[in-house]
Amino acid sequence: MTDAAPLPAFPYPESRIPNPMPLEKVLIANRGEIALRVLRACNSLGIKTVAVHSTADRNLKHVGLADEAICIGPAPSGESYLNIPRIIAAAEISDAQAIHPGYGFLSERADFAEQVEQSGFVFIGPTADVIRLMGDKVEAIRAMKAAGVPCVPGSGGPLGDDIEQNLRIAREIGYPVIIKAAGGGGGRGMRVVRTEAHLGNSIVMTKQEAKAAFGNDQVYMEKFLENPRHIEIQVLADGQGNAIHLGERDCSMQRRHQKVVEEAPAPGITPEQRAEIGKVCVEACLRIGYRGAGTFEFLFENGRFYFIEMNTRIQVEHPVTEFITGVDLVREQLLIAGGEKLTIRQEDIRFEGHAIECRINAEDPDSFLPCPGTVKRFEAPGGPGVRVDTHLYDGYRIPPNYDSMIGKLIVHGPDRATAIARMRLALAETVIEGVKCNIPLQQRIMADVGFQHGGQNIHYLEKRMAEQKEKAGPLQ
Repeated sequence: MTDAAPLPAFPYPESRIPNPMPLEKVLIANRGEIALRVLRACNSLGIKTVAVHSTADRNLKHVGLADEAICIGPAPSGESYLNIPRIIAAAEISDAQAIHPGYGFLSERADFAEQVEQSGFVFIGPTADVIRLMGDKVEAIRAMKAAGVPCVPGSGGPLGDDIEQNLRIAREIGYPVIIKAAGGGGGRGMRVVRTEAHLGNSIVMTKQEAKAAFGNDQVYMEKFLENPRHIEIQVLADGQGNAIHLGERDCSMQRRHQKVVEEAPAPGITPEQRAEIGKVCVEACLRIGYRGAGTFEFLFENGRFYFIEMNTRIQVEHPVTEFITGVDLVREQLLIAGGEKLTIRQEDIRFEGHAIECRINAEDPDSFLPCPGTVKRFEAPGGPGVRVDTHLYDGYRIPPNYDSMIGKLIVHGPDRATAIARMRLALAETVIEGVKCNIPLQQRIMADVGFQHGGQNIHYLEKRMAEQKEKAGPLQ
């Protein structure tokens, strides 16, 4: 491992707020906009930072801003951002006290959290046991059922090889059903089955895919909800008997199970529904001994919530919650990791206005193929209630080795209509030259009448995109 190469000059704050907590130096085990986001939260608390990076990421913005920077390997993530020994070695040589995993990469790897803490560092997130529990979808559902969290009707455990037993389970649940990988995530390892004739083969194929993708061929069965929305609940817990929820987000605008637009609060969710499901999530956090920021993800159909999984990390879409609550979620992660008890009480949380986030990806807006390259010109939007989370700058080269997301536009307004109007203006003001990006798609979504009405299901966007392709015209 070597020090970073010379970096472009970025402004850096000369003064720091006195450190109010035990943590003095944090290693950021991630890249891009989330690494910059964590660095800023550390700076706000007077915590020094260590940036780790691959050889392809020497010129990332947060690398130039960090107190120290360490190269941990070549561009392939398996040799750098997913290489646990190298990350822990970087923490050792830099004398960091804690490691923040961000999202993606190692953030939900129980073995990483375990090795971090066994090496004498603080893992900024839940314990390895909790990550392991929530990472196994079958065990997570069992734990949530025991905690009183509403779940989708299903097999209640992994499916065996007895086809007759599996057929009986499917008949009891009622077709259509969905076969899911126990170790899956991100929309992978799932297959919808609508008739008995296809059940056996679908189970076999999903097992094979699960084994190849996740190293675990266990699968389970659930009722397939035809037109659900994707609603998630943000929680904070200190692992010392205190937990709160910060309301819900609607993440139903999806393409191939990947979120495109998120907003908070969710259109059509009543205060009573929010309070009821939020309380259930808080109680589940206390029951499993949760620590840090987390998200309960639900399918929502016909006024009912159905648990699907828990993300044991900070979410990409956390800024919309921050906008409507005024709570800095990453700052709270750091405080909790430093041993402080949660000082925010449930009665302190107030939901103000409406926030929307558009994910900006370096990809062709029509084919969705990644478009790495050099950003020749970047201009961020401004105005009331506009936030830009990105690591872009003029001359930055987007490498081909990682996820195509290059930033997020987040807006806030006193109501949803104002937030949509502000987002449309923010998208129009954003300038990214040199690479293609998905801003045209986001503009079509904001102009879509169905989206403007609110409350659409998770299939809505793909259906509208298919209609657009067929008609070769814009969304109306």
